[in-house]
Amino acid sequence: MKFSDLNLDPSIAASIEKLGFEECTPIQEQAMPVILEGKDVAGLAQTGTGKTAAFVIPLMERILRARPNQGEVSEEQKSLIEKRAFKDWRPQNFILILVPTRELAEQVQDNIVKLGIDSGLRGFAIYGGTGYDKQKEALKNSVEFIVATPGRLIDLYKEHLVDLKQVRAIVFDEADRMFDMGFKDDMKYILQRVPRERQFLVFSATLNFDVLNTAYQFGSEPVEINISRDQAKAENVKDQIFHVGNNEKPQHLLSLIKVHNPKQAIIFTNFKMNVERVAKFLVDNGIPAMAISSLLTQAQRNRVIEQFKAENNMNILVATDVAARGLDIKGVDLVINYELPMDSESYVHRIGRTGRAGTTGQAFSLVGEKDIESLARIEDYLKHKIDVGYLENDQLVQEFKSFPSQFDGHYPKSLDRARRPRERGDRPERSAGGVGGGGRRDRDRGDRGDRNDRGPRRDRPERGGDRRDFKGPRDQKQATGARPVKKTEVARTEHKRPERKMEHPRKAGPKRHQHAKRPSAPVAQKSIGQKITGFIKRLFS
Repeated sequence: MKFSDLNLDPSIAASIEKLGFEECTPIQEQAMPVILEGKDVAGLAQTGTGKTAAFVIPLMERILRARPNQGEVSEEQKSLIEKRAFKDWRPQNFILILVPTRELAEQVQDNIVKLGIDSGLRGFAIYGGTGYDKQKEALKNSVEFIVATPGRLIDLYKEHLVDLKQVRAIVFDEADRMFDMGFKDDMKYILQRVPRERQFLVFSATLNFDVLNTAYQFGSEPVEINISRDQAKAENVKDQIFHVGNNEKPQHLLSLIKVHNPKQAIIFTNFKMNVERVAKFLVDNGIPAMAISSLLTQAQRNRVIEQFKAENNMNILVATDVAARGLDIKGVDLVINYELPMDSESYVHRIGRTGRAGTTGQAFSLVGEKDIESLARIEDYLKHKIDVGYLENDQLVQEFKSFPSQFDGHYPKSLDRARRPRERGDRPERSAGGVGGGGRRDRDRGDRGDRNDRGPRRDRPERGGDRRDFKGPRDQKQATGARPVKKTEVARTEHKRPERKMEHPRKAGPKRHQHAKRPSAPVAQKSIGQKITGFIKRLFS
């Protein structure tokens, strides 16, 4: 089916033509007519098959058909308006699209901008990791589409900046991933606050029963459209596995890149602290590479993605699963899994970054001893064995700089990192914490440092006074410090044990307990003159 067969609004048709789209993909062909009728839809299709356009285009059509018409309208147009238009659409109404990651939010927003350029329809992406000011301003100006991650949307809702009662259609993109990432309660929180008569759309590459149960729980009965019921991954992605030892992975990674010489490649690793090590290994061996993970700020992540999309020599991206969803980069022709993901669905999404929009792609996985269990789960999910590949001896790179045992803090020049203290690889104790670099212990160390820096001021002069009992300015501070000595405490000390501290000034146990065990009153009872005299005597004795 062609887009022209849908009889869309001229402004949308013009935008589609500018983008060079003519034929609908299978998910678009089946989903768009149902959405145009105002029905709920649960769409399941492989990644890279145009799911975003499958719901953005018909929702735009429904909004435009709801606008007041100027001039005469033909009978055919009246029929389309009656069939497709949102009933009683108002300027404050909007479409809410929920996504699991910031990258996917930007991707969907980019599609809205391109498809709405001729119609004047606007959208805005709302997600964490960035400031509130621009997002608040966009909400005040009213937009037809809000693309949001659940957490930031709920924050703005609680500040009364988003009126969820104005939602006319709600879309869950990559809904299964949202459940996996712990957004289930947030999804229910939002669904409880949007009108029950809204249109409900769910799209994903893998759709689980929890998602459908949630839809049914909130009064939706979506039309199920499954394009990939018997096929878990796209046909145009050729994937292979390479059985190697864990210590052989760097050599094979370098060799695969040099043998296939990809235009654009993404290398996936399971651990965010491993991303920088892989990137540095490639850079050290003459292959420009960039890294993206949750350790980067949102601005840095956006900058890395823009560099990767641009035409330059930075064509290798090392990433965690944060990049496995939502990155629609048509030029990626190679994906390499440095480790196999723990769950099977992530494997499908990873290799789905290549072979998009009808192109062909390759996906290689380095399978070591620790990846065997993951491989069994993935092959069981795919319902077939993955082809085994191998490299000839003359294809293996023999001389190369070794894989760094830990990241030493030297970043590729393309990465302007703002959080270097979080990743100091030159601290040996950081790598002792296992996978992830001992983050919890680092946080604890930081907390202790903060407590020392901001601790009660009275602790410092008391410790100083214990070590150097008689030093004029310090003693004045001790006597008039933040912890004044009570009169009853002075009197009690004078009558009972006035001489204890003077007789044994350095035998009170560990320093950290001195100020807790010794009464501070003996310091306060001597005059300044007596203290100065005592200090001079000890100085010249």
